[in-house]
Amino acid sequence: MSRKLSHIAPDWWDYTTLENDLINDAARLTERDLTQLSRPGFTVVMYDTLEDFYLAEALEYITAWRQSTPDNPVGICGPIGPTEQLPLVARLVNELGITLKDSHFWGMDEWVDESGTEVSLEHPLSFEKADRELCFDRIRPDFAMPEAQMHFPKADTDAYSSSYDSVRCAVMQGGQGDIKHWAFNDPLRRAGAYQDAPPSPEEYRRLGTRVVELHPITLAQNARTSGGGNVTMVPKRALTVGPRETWKADKVSIWQAGTHDNPLGQRLTALMISKGLADSAVPMSLLADHPNVQFNYFRGGLGSCAVEMH
Repeated sequence: MSRKLSHIAPDWWDYTTLENDLINDAARLTERDLTQLSRPGFTVVMYDTLEDFYLAEALEYITAWRQSTPDNPVGICGPIGPTEQLPLVARLVNELGITLKDSHFWGMDEWVDESGTEVSLEHPLSFEKADRELCFDRIRPDFAMPEAQMHFPKADTDAYSSSYDSVRCAVMQGGQGDIKHWAFNDPLRRAGAYQDAPPSPEEYRRLGTRVVELHPITLAQNARTSGGGNVTMVPKRALTVGPRETWKADKVSIWQAGTHDNPLGQRLTALMISKGLADSAVPMSLLADHPNVQFNYFRGGLGSCAVEMH
């Protein structure tokens, strides 16, 4: 029997196709309930201030890069949502005198233009441009990471994807979008083989770095968070690191400050991961099967699922 249609976009899969009981259970979770969702392989951490939150996120870069040696290179995969940690990373590298000559970095995703190619650094929303301007261009030249060790996804995905086999990814960071994705691992359209049910978790987890069509909610969110609400400037497709590469990371660390997803979403994915409820209509929930996942929350961004009229 086919699952219910999305409440948001009937031609797509998304979290609104879940049973209402699960959604309502998530909405009832308090801050204390969230912290109690930790289990072996899944840890929930709370931060009292944004300063502490973003410093802890920046320190994951430093911890990963300090492990790297010429014989055993180590890197971190980082997001452009959030971005507030990036200038802190550059400052820590400069102040602590950390050389990045043996370290690596992966960008998580990038927009794709109408020709099917990754956008150039001239595009106002370019993620690579943001990584460089907010972090790598601010690092002293004598500490800088070699250009060949910065991996940004390209339309020809082979080199990017294979780099995860030659360099250990200590941490893959991410934010969580309104559609419950990490990177641009969005739910799929409700069509063809997936008309009546979304891909199985096993099938979705086999997906590697690829060009994806973005859910309408993802387009709206990126317009809201990065484009001043101008959705017409947001490309409809993007490159994204896939679950296949994600499962090669020692740890997946998700950072939720309350600006990229709403109170319900911040609770729903934690509940599903904690309880092992993997469902590709909620891509973040697939991390239930990763051996080392950490959700990081700013307490002040958790909000409430109570009805408030504004």
